Amino acid sequence: MSNDTLALPIKARLVDNAPLIVIGLLMIDSLHFVFARLLLPHLPPMTSAMYVLAIGAAEVAIFARLTRGRLDFDIFRRNVWFFLAIGFLVAVSTNLNYAAVAFIDAGTASMLAKASVVFGLGFGLIWMQDRFNWLQSVGAALAIVGVFTITFQRGDFLRLGAFMVVGSAFMYALHAALVKRFGGHLTLTDFFLFRLAATATFLFLFAAGGGYLLWPSGRVWLILLMVGTVDVVISRTFYYLALRKLKLSLHAIVLTLSPVVAVVWSLFLFGTSPTPQQLIGGVGVLLGVMIVTLKQR
Repeated sequence: MSNDTLALPIKARLVDNAPLIVIGLLMIDSLHFVFARLLLPHLPPMTSAMYVLAIGAAEVAIFARLTRGRLDFDIFRRNVWFFLAIGFLVAVSTNLNYAAVAFIDAGTASMLAKASVVFGLGFGLIWMQDRFNWLQSVGAALAIVGVFTITFQRGDFLRLGAFMVVGSAFMYALHAALVKRFGGHLTLTDFFLFRLAATATFLFLFAAGGGYLLWPSGRVWLILLMVGTVDVVISRTFYYLALRKLKLSLHAIVLTLSPVVAVVWSLFLFGTSPTPQQLIGGVGVLLGVMIVTLKQR
């Protein structure tokens, strides 16, 4: 038996392992604004976003070409309005996030972005008609309260950057609802390829229209390659795998764990200990997610 034959069941188990997918997503998801801030001194936000998404699209296209031997553009033509809609939403969302870090710090932006949890929960319960029993409803409320406990900080958040992040969170939650509702018939590779291509195209149009088509230096290309690989290809692969495995509302609730992971990252990378407020909020999130997912497979 060949190594490839042996590897197929292992790959299948990895793709079907929802807890492993969620853990991978949470470990990377909280770094999005850190990457945006890393690129800010080198390129305008609109330019950075364009190159990052273009690199992600190119990498997925290469993967699809190597594994399948061809790219099926008929899939895009048959679902053109779907890809254009979600591509536009993600392009605007990404553009807002990359621009927001010029006004507020990456940590605050990451916390404010958790407004997407509320939006995602709303889309799941109202539009997708997901249902929680009374115990799961208590768990969802506890998780959301925990998120607000972690993210609330004294200070003036009525700033342009804050509005940009919250607006971006709404658009990304809407895109997730559209993907959950209309994208289930597409394979992950086909969907991901044309979603990234549509997003990169819109970002190119934004950059060209704003006069931000700039060529990066060699060192900046290395940063762009790292961000495109980690923050787009790896992170969003986990995101869409989790979205396919979970109900939209449950997916939103599980993402409330992201601020908890961000606190752990801060402790590990920067030696910043969590405050009592963050500890209380983290316990609330963990208990809430545990209650909501208690009876889920």
